[in-house]
Amino acid sequence: MSESQVALITGGGSGIGAAVARRLLDAGYRVTVTGRGEERLRAFAEELGKPGELLTIAGDTAEYADVRAAVGTTLERFGRLDTVVANAGFATHDTVAEGDPAGWRDMVLTNVLGPALLIRASIDALKETRGRIVLVGSVAGFVHTPGNIYGATKWAVTGLAENTRRQVTEWGVGVTLIAPGRTETPFWDSYGSLPPGHLLTAGQIADSVVWAMRQPAGVDVNTVVVRPVGQPV
Repeated sequence: MSESQVALITGGGSGIGAAVARRLLDAGYRVTVTGRGEERLRAFAEELGKPGELLTIAGDTAEYADVRAAVGTTLERFGRLDTVVANAGFATHDTVAEGDPAGWRDMVLTNVLGPALLIRASIDALKETRGRIVLVGSVAGFVHTPGNIYGATKWAVTGLAENTRRQVTEWGVGVTLIAPGRTETPFWDSYGSLPPGHLLTAGQIADSVVWAMRQPAGVDVNTVVVRPVGQPV
């Protein structure tokens, strides 16, 4: 295996995922980025100058065949896999009592099933490198909000992180849950506006992800909640 580490990031064409990819490429990693939109992935690669250390793969994080293919292609291209970052996710920005159920299935599948499929598809490769699983959750996965179905999906991610850690730690694989507070990303596009108050940047969340990934061997940082100062809940 080459000594240069390899990371695979879902939903990496914009927002937090793209910021993590940039940080890791700057740090000498080889990086695979997946997403549903081929044009967005192409634009991201072109923005970075199409580096040889970057691989972009279009696919659906909620489809196991797509996730397995992304892991397999990464291993074929780079020869190893050290970290997976389950970042893909979105919100319908409605409530269980008043919302439109039409969008809930895709949100639940992307936000909850997607990370589980990534873990399943990558765990054998991560055992070999004694690597790390990073799940991007949310403060909404710790704080109840009236009727918030998106929050319920992130509560599921919070549970998935600890349940996974308890199984894979004996194999030398680490698990980190990164739970951002309000962050300025395309997450808010479907909401129509940014929320009031100070917001974190995608780069600030990416710094937390990379910090957790680059801990010394044998150190497992498990839960990192990152809020902007001024966000009370």
